[in-house]
Amino acid sequence: MSTEKGTLSINSDNMLPIIKKWLYSDHDIFIRELISNGCDAITKLRKLEVMGEYHFPQDQKFEIRVIANPTKKTLKFIDNGIGMTADEVKEYINQIAFSGAEAFLKEYKDKASEDQIIGHFGLGFYSAFMVADKVTIETLSFKEGAQAVYWECNGGSEFEMRDSDKDTIGTEITLYLNEDCYEFSNEYRVREVINKYCSFMPEEIYFVNTDTVGKTEEGKEPEEEKPLNDTHPLWTKHPNECSEEEYKEFYRKVFNDYRDPLFWIHLNMDYPFNLKGILYFPKLTNQYESLEGTIKLYNNQVFIADNIKEVIPEFLLLLKGVIDCPDLPLNVSRSALQNDGFVTKIADYITKKVADRLSGMCKTDKENYEKYWDDINPFIKYGCLRDEKFCDKMMDYILFKNIDDKYLTFKECLEENKEKHENTIFYVTDKNLQGRYIDMYREAKLDAVYLNHIIDASFISMLEAKNEGVKFLRVDTALDKVFTKRTSKKDQEALDAKAETIRDRLRGLLKNEKLEVKIQNLKDKNISSMLTVSEESKRMEIMAVQMGLDMDMNMFKTPGTLVLNANNDLVKYLMDAQDENADMVLEQLYDLAKLGNEPLTPDEMSKFIARSNKIMVLLTGADKAQE
Repeated sequence: MSTEKGTLSINSDNMLPIIKKWLYSDHDIFIRELISNGCDAITKLRKLEVMGEYHFPQDQKFEIRVIANPTKKTLKFIDNGIGMTADEVKEYINQIAFSGAEAFLKEYKDKASEDQIIGHFGLGFYSAFMVADKVTIETLSFKEGAQAVYWECNGGSEFEMRDSDKDTIGTEITLYLNEDCYEFSNEYRVREVINKYCSFMPEEIYFVNTDTVGKTEEGKEPEEEKPLNDTHPLWTKHPNECSEEEYKEFYRKVFNDYRDPLFWIHLNMDYPFNLKGILYFPKLTNQYESLEGTIKLYNNQVFIADNIKEVIPEFLLLLKGVIDCPDLPLNVSRSALQNDGFVTKIADYITKKVADRLSGMCKTDKENYEKYWDDINPFIKYGCLRDEKFCDKMMDYILFKNIDDKYLTFKECLEENKEKHENTIFYVTDKNLQGRYIDMYREAKLDAVYLNHIIDASFISMLEAKNEGVKFLRVDTALDKVFTKRTSKKDQEALDAKAETIRDRLRGLLKNEKLEVKIQNLKDKNISSMLTVSEESKRMEIMAVQMGLDMDMNMFKTPGTLVLNANNDLVKYLMDAQDENADMVLEQLYDLAKLGNEPLTPDEMSKFIARSNKIMVLLTGADKAQE
């Protein structure tokens, strides 16, 4: 073939600048596109080999080689796939013959900064011009008697095409990097990008640095060449073929998490669409750790993106995992999802599989399900808040751990206190702070459950909305309702008058005009004081933290109501005494009550300790002994 020169059939003076701007923030994606094209070429040749139309030499293997030349500032991609004839180069490279492309260019030429523009072309090969001043192709088709072809373009509208002396089947693409992109001739940069996009591509990928090839430290044997990728990732295998250690090792490798996952769900579906993957439930170290995972989306083992919400239900983005769906309606450049109802079906399927796995575990392996529950419940509760279908499937499998460390379902929780407090579930948010109240509930033969994650305030509000009449009450917000004895109207009015006097004294001592005080007859005379806060205000406070509101949190805090027990001897003394010691005892009772709800501030704690020492001195008469 004589040398042929021509003009690309689409006005590339408009097109190539669009390509360069389109992926400005992700310009490393050209490596994925060119390696993916190589994989596609090998896949086609493999199919021809299976069909008996081609026989690959036994002493060779399918592979893709990436060669960086830091000296010449070039990057080369070589595959031994199907190759192209001169006619195919003209069709696939020169013509860029996509329907509606001209009209699209006209529409978008002034909108080059918009995301995903190139996706409408599907021009993976042309992404090379984002980083290269010149690109050459040398290719030889597998077809018998085919002539090798050389193609060259400097990124403008002109190309040159002629015969090549290439004598091996496949394609070799060379990028002559522009000055701004010399980084892609650096070995570490290229390896980084290959690891990002190509770790699990189906054909072996090898990297060569021409500046270091053949060089080894003196006295050392050259290392055996190894592919950069794993061509058979764990998700491509059947679950029965995978061991527990393999699942854990894959998790550590992909997500760089030293902690073992709690458990995992292996997705393996062929109909009505092809989808494989592994979803891991990670272990959280504390309730404030970010509920944010990573779901890596693949298409035929080619990395597409992290956390694409159209495919992965939002609540499952808390998990870590990989999803590979060759049937995804991606644009040709594999850079974005096309709008398609099919995507919704995939998301629904993933949701169903997760719900089936969790409910199945609860039914058939309750012991392990309970063992995992404390760690996985934030994920499940978040899922119930975000996805109504998931919530409906999981309602019978949501567990609550009670104060005796027994796991109960929602219905069982309602049964626990049915005789004394119908449709009420009491709950504990802090086992240590509220330990005193837990003992009180036990003695009263009342049950309570632990709800100590920051997501629980929203979750129980949702349960109350879905179940009319049901009420969740924190153990310290319900004290005066649960443990108060019946008192005549006349006696209560007298106690209220005393409470008003004590309230005014305490407000003056604490310089807190919002504090309220009640005096009530409590069943246990050993209890002197309790601090109650309304359920609504506590939930507002927690939800404000959950939403990360950047404001003074004191605006959400209420000082609560100090409840004094009229049956307690110390309180009886306070109702009549007006001396300095009475004020000191009153402040002490307030701090003791407050400690049952939350830690004291540093200043409050200092005063509390000093006051405690003073009270002990008075009790022991140590001050008089010194005299």
